[in-house]
Amino acid sequence: MPSISLAKIVEKMKLESLTPEIDIKGIKIKQPDINRPALQIAGFFEHYEATRLQIIGFVEYKYMMSLTEERKEEIYTKLLSYPIPCIVFCRELEPDELFLKKAIENNVPLFKTKKTTSAFMAEIIRWLNVKLAPCISVHGVLVDVYGEGVLIVGESGIGKSEAALELVKRGHRLVTDDVVEIRKVSDDTIIGTAPDITKHFIEIRGVGIVDVKTLYGVSSVRDTQNIDLVIKLADWNKDTEYDRLGLEEEYTEYLGKKVVCHNIPIRPGRNLAVICESAAVNHRQKKMGYNAAQELYQRVQNSLAKKREDEDDE
Repeated sequence: MPSISLAKIVEKMKLESLTPEIDIKGIKIKQPDINRPALQIAGFFEHYEATRLQIIGFVEYKYMMSLTEERKEEIYTKLLSYPIPCIVFCRELEPDELFLKKAIENNVPLFKTKKTTSAFMAEIIRWLNVKLAPCISVHGVLVDVYGEGVLIVGESGIGKSEAALELVKRGHRLVTDDVVEIRKVSDDTIIGTAPDITKHFIEIRGVGIVDVKTLYGVSSVRDTQNIDLVIKLADWNKDTEYDRLGLEEEYTEYLGKKVVCHNIPIRPGRNLAVICESAAVNHRQKKMGYNAAQELYQRVQNSLAKKREDEDDE
């Protein structure tokens, strides 16, 4: 099961520690959901998701401050007895001395942030959804072509990296070469990223490793990209019948998400970069409601119907 260290969350979200004496090494967050413990502060602990990251906003804070000392003792003791990974106070709010004392006693880290509660919740949930999403690695190249994430796959040495380099030279952006880490961030979206060790590098056989970011500038790379289209490269086989119209879409599946897939035969003289560009633009056009294959089919049908009408008139 994927997890992320609390230390990384603190660094990413720029959280300020209120309990520096508590060692957060080893504390892991394993789910992207968060919890605002309003009901728990009010005394209702049934179905309490204590293992989630806890966020206290202005409303919860005001209610806590309105409690009597006896009620605070009771609620704080019970609330902080659960295995809470951490509690974040938004709007730079700070807990009272009793809450701070109970948190330290129970080894519950406390943090604060300048962000408003809604803004912080939206940011942390989005980020955790990406980091904790189901993940697989595939052999291929991912390039942003006209805003469409094009995943190029095929056997080793078939020309994926060369096609990606040509696309970069034509103004498109490289996400990753050789290994693509695919994450399912929602039911409708999968994204691709590069492993940290190979980020922005391309391997070209006979040349070696090329640093795309250094050679072509920061505008030639990006860190993540939705995967909208898959292009499978394969050696040309004269006995294979290839789709020449594209009336019916073919799909491939990653993490339960179907993605449109084109099988492209490779032979000398075919410009892979231009083919990838055309496929990306055509896919974008289909999403906007226009299908060239359907348009051609309709023209043929209309032409046949007109011929039949002319024959009947004769």
